[in-house]
Amino acid sequence: MQVSTVDVEKAASILKLLGDKTRLTMVKLLDSNDCCVCEFVEIFKASQPAISQHVRKLKDAGIVREARKGQWIIYSLNKESEYFPLVQDVLHHIPSQDFKLQELAEQGLRISCE
Repeated sequence: MQVSTVDVEKAASILKLLGDKTRLTMVKLLDSNDCCVCEFVEIFKASQPAISQHVRKLKDAGIVREARKGQWIIYSLNKESEYFPLVQDVLHHIPSQDFKLQELAEQGLRISCE
């Protein structure tokens, strides 16, 4: 198995992005689920502009990608990213955050933008 490497500058930049608790939690959620900003707003009890800023940083780094679904934008982990193996290694050490989405579902707020 070939292990891909990322130069130190890029790795530091990705790890700095993931060093933020909100972004790290977002990425862990996206590891097993696709989400829209409105779900993150509910999960993190933060404003839509604040959440959009976090998502934009992850997207600009290539960690996250977006897909349009009607008028909504759904975010997912970018498994084609050159940083995906590094991100996956980090996520391997983080406990599942899926309970946050289960709580949303129980409140009837899962994909509340539809």
